[in-house]
Order: sequence, then structure tokens, then C-alpha cells
Amino acid sequence: MTEASHPFEKLTPGFIMDAVESRGFICDCRILALNSYENRVYQVGIEDGEPLIAKFYRPLRWTDEQILEEHRFSHELTDHELPVVAPLTDAEGKSLFHYGDFRFALYPRRGGRAPEFDNPGNLLIMGRTLGRLHRIGAARPFKHRPRLDCRSFGHESVSFISDRFIPSEYKANYDALTADLLQKIEEILRQVTPRYIRTHGDLHGGNILWRNEGPNIVDLDDARMAPAVQDIWMMLSGEPGARMAQLTEIMEGYEDFFDFQPRELLLVEALRSLRMLHFAAWLARRWEDPTFPIHFSWFNTVRFWGEHILELREQIAALSEPPLQMP
Repeated sequence: MTEASHPFEKLTPGFIMDAVESRGFICDCRILALNSYENRVYQVGIEDGEPLIAKFYRPLRWTDEQILEEHRFSHELTDHELPVVAPLTDAEGKSLFHYGDFRFALYPRRGGRAPEFDNPGNLLIMGRTLGRLHRIGAARPFKHRPRLDCRSFGHESVSFISDRFIPSEYKANYDALTADLLQKIEEILRQVTPRYIRTHGDLHGGNILWRNEGPNIVDLDDARMAPAVQDIWMMLSGEPGARMAQLTEIMEGYEDFFDFQPRELLLVEALRSLRMLHFAAWLARRWEDPTFPIHFSWFNTVRFWGEHILELREQIAALSEPPLQMP
């Protein structure tokens, strides 16, 4: 696939402004591309108003029903005064729009800085926020959005890499390592039998904008049914003692609003492993998108695959280590 033939190449400044103006706004010709790879996201200046964020969805990734279910979840959270940036709706209550070959949504602009997870007070606030979010997320399931499981994040990712991307000199090692890793992950999932609720699904620091002493949570594009700990473990880092201190602060706020199941702490390294497998396969599946070789030039090199296999070996060891304990 050539750069000119990729669907996102149709998103010229004129097309973007025409799409936004089709919803009744008047653009002032200022467009800024924001960091987004799965979809394309732009800040668009509006005459006599605040800029809007226009998100154009990657074709064929989600169905309309799946996107709208994410939007409804976002609005359900904001209705309960959660600091989630939800898509705007028109006079008819619609939040998903079509223009040309694309589906898009419009969001209010929210500024902020990266969260400081080494600040205990910030972790306490995040714990309260997540406890409230998960209390709402547990009220009902998603009907259309997927579940975070070992099949989709693990087995399908490994098969794609093994069949199409892994260099021949690493294939035997990769296949053996991933077989052992997936077996251990499945054993842990069977042991824990976690409760699945609606979650953000991808709550890393880049999806949290800190402003006015609190978080703005953005980009629920990966919202799915998952264990509650999926929205917690990415805020934990460092040595076990540091992670235990961070977890203590989070749980102090979290359990004021929702009961965390301690057995889910057994899932932390399993979920980290699945994320690593899924991330490599995501890059591979998107490699024909011209922006990926530019921004991820280190991917699909001999050095990358050697380091990836080393990381997977380390994860097998991590899965055998004692998990974090509830404070």
C-alpha cells in the first residue's frame, strides 16, 4: 500500500474543515494535528469560539454500535460528574457523524499536564476517581464492545507476529517463549476468575491530563470489559516497595466508592504481558499506515525483536513472583 493510497491521506485540511463545518461550525483555518496513531485527531479553530477536537476514526476498526456504546459510557460518566472528556452531541442527541468515507466525533478541548504518579496526593485523587468510574462501570455490561482476554490480546497477537513478522532466526525462540507465557497467563486467569466490568481499558499517563489539581480522563477508544485492575496497574511503577506504596494511596481513595477484589492483583503481570504482546501485534498490523514507520522506526528491526524476546523471558519470570498485596 502506498502512502497516497492510504485512507487517512484523504484527511486534508480542507476535508477536515468541511467535515467540522458540516455540523454547523465555522472554522478559522487553524488546524493542529495531535498525537494519535490509531485514529487521526486534530485541534480545529472555530470562529468566535473555543477550538474543538475532531477525531476521525480508523476505517473498519469499530462498528458504529461499538463507537456509540463508548460514547454512551462517556456520557454516563459525565452525567455522574466524573472528569471524563465526552464527545459533543447535536440538537438531536447524536455524537457520531459521517462525512465522506469517514466517521468522526467532536470534543471540547481540555488542556493539562502529564500526571505525577510519584505524588501521593495525586494517586489518592486517581483512586477516588477510578472507584467512582468503576462503580458506574459495574452497573451494566457492554453489549457490543469486546472483552480483554487471552485469546484476542494474546493468542491472536502471537499468531500474527509468528506468521508474518518475526525474523526467521528468532521464530523458534519466539514460538516457544510465547507458548509458555500464554499457558502461564491462562493458568492465572483460571485461578483468579476475575469480575469483568466496563473500564477505560487504556489508562496510561498519556490519557490523563492533570489540570486544576485534578485529572481529565480522555480517549476511551479502547474501553472494554476487563478486570478493574486493568485501569490501575499502569499507574504502578518501580521496585515492589514503591509499587506497594503507590497501591496503598490509590486504594485509600478507591475503596471509598467501590470494592476492589484483592485477588485481581495476581493479574498485574499477566495483563502487562498481554499488553506487550498486543502492542507488538498492533504495530505490525498498522505497518502499512505511513505514519507508523515514521514514528516507530525502531520497530521490526533485528534489535527490536531481540529485545522483545528478552522482555518476554523476563515476563515469564515475573509471573512466578509473589504478587502485590492489599494494604
